[in-house]
Amino acid sequence: METQKKLTIGLFGFGVVGEGLYQILKQTPSLKASIKKVCIKNAAKKRNAPDALFTTDKEVILNDAEINVIVEVIDDADAALQIVQTAMLNGKAVVSASKKMIAENLAAILQLQQETGLPFLCEASACASIPIIRNLEEYYDNDLLHSIKAIVNGSTNFILTKMFEDKLSFTEALLLAQQLGFAESNPKLDIEGYDALSKWTILLNHAYGIVTKPTDILFTGIQNIQDSDATVATEKGFDIKLIAQAKKLGNGKVAAFVFPQFIPLNEPLSFVKNEYNGVVIESGFSDKQFFYGKGAGSFPTASAVLSDIAALRYHYKYEYKKLYHHQPHELTNDYYLKVYVSFNDWKYIPREDFEWIEEWHAQAERKYLIGVLHLSKLIEGDWWKLNNTSLIVTPDPIIDDLSIIHLKKRSLELAGIV
Repeated sequence: METQKKLTIGLFGFGVVGEGLYQILKQTPSLKASIKKVCIKNAAKKRNAPDALFTTDKEVILNDAEINVIVEVIDDADAALQIVQTAMLNGKAVVSASKKMIAENLAAILQLQQETGLPFLCEASACASIPIIRNLEEYYDNDLLHSIKAIVNGSTNFILTKMFEDKLSFTEALLLAQQLGFAESNPKLDIEGYDALSKWTILLNHAYGIVTKPTDILFTGIQNIQDSDATVATEKGFDIKLIAQAKKLGNGKVAAFVFPQFIPLNEPLSFVKNEYNGVVIESGFSDKQFFYGKGAGSFPTASAVLSDIAALRYHYKYEYKKLYHHQPHELTNDYYLKVYVSFNDWKYIPREDFEWIEEWHAQAERKYLIGVLHLSKLIEGDWWKLNNTSLIVTPDPIIDDLSIIHLKKRSLELAGIV
């Protein structure tokens, strides 16, 4: 029987998550894990813990031989990277919640784990209380994972829920999210999709062995969603959610992006409301599986950090089987997307970029179309983010079978439509 390792923790950050972890550890003495020291920036700030616990000198923690685990829950990506690198080179295991830092430095962190042989666990960086990284690592084989779709940002999901259920405007819903603490005073990282993008970069690695950077994944947030888009969605029997998704195509490569999406009301992700997160995984033999849990807040996020700490007692570390023991998958931009686009003026929409347009409504004050275009057209231009233009992908948006494209275009040509 494997013995439990006693964990002595050096904690960086005592905000919402850090304090949540401190409170949880006090209530779970059976874990054999204790916080020896906490590094904070502002020594004058009053905190719900003894003053002797705190230091402003990171070296006190990083050079303490007794401390064998560093838990890092700060929001400065550059400082977080330095802490992680120093800690691991000093022989300490690391638990991190810094999604931006991990996503932007994924290759370097993987290299560090290879060099040191030490664990780097980061469950809290993806979906807070949902143990999705561990499941992707342990449960799903590379070749059998067909697709993964997820709501990974609680702030945007809260706003969209309020727009649909309480009929608030986007501005009103954002203000409410800020008042309740679900959105930052500067909500750009959430609203414009950057937070979801970072999380998706991390999850692509655990799902498909893909090592990439956020800059290689096409994305947008909900900043341009209009009240009229919500009305159209409701008329068609859909919700709108900010969805991160990845799908294995016919050629074995992977399509991945983060976009607002129309979600049918009978699909699991439609039931994910407010600040909750949800993940739907489709694999070869288990069909669809749905994970659901709180995606923000002190205790939900701290619970994910706690699960990583608990795993370290048994010397657990990610094996990255899909990267090191399988042939890693490749990202591709060679596929077509079926999209809904709403806009105020036709002159801003490059209609020639579309393979075909199958629905258009030009009479109303807010116009919209539904059509198919190659992903390269979105990569090459940014018209779909400008001039109050709103782009939302359809429920099943990816088309990678060229025969479907050719047949559809031929039928439209014969009908005299294109």
